[in-house]
Amino acid sequence: MRDTSLRPGTGRADNAGVVVRPPLLYLAAIAAGLVAHRIWPVHIVPPALGVPAGLALSLAALLLFVLSIREFRTARTSVKTYEPTSAIITTGPYRFSRNPIYLSFTVLQLGVALSTNSLWVAATLLPTLLVMSHGVIDREERYLAGKFGEPYLRYRATVRRWL
Repeated sequence: MRDTSLRPGTGRADNAGVVVRPPLLYLAAIAAGLVAHRIWPVHIVPPALGVPAGLALSLAALLLFVLSIREFRTARTSVKTYEPTSAIITTGPYRFSRNPIYLSFTVLQLGVALSTNSLWVAATLLPTLLVMSHGVIDREERYLAGKFGEPYLRYRATVRRWL
């Protein structure tokens, strides 16, 4: 269920107002890449390398995702982009990246690209990252800066967006 509460004093919904839910964006990009690969396969690595490297990246992505979600649960705030955020998370993977969940999605897509040996799955990552940067992360950062002010700005100044 979507939270439609308003941010006090703003008349705006208490969420970042992102243009798309990130997991759906990454899934759509992977699906589009797989369809394109089925129609016109273009390989990127020798087959003997693709599957092991892709599986390793996919497992790393899964681990990063689980560790990141754990921090949200510990902080008792929602991971959903359409719900209010009640805390700035600066522990666990968030000590190194402001967006470790999105980083895990990106690494997962690269893992799928290698596992399927598909240039198309890798190529669909470029527009995905553009949408993520401008339609999701920029909006989230404006929301967090407006909601938390100086504590968030200090965090943003000391921790990189991706890595």
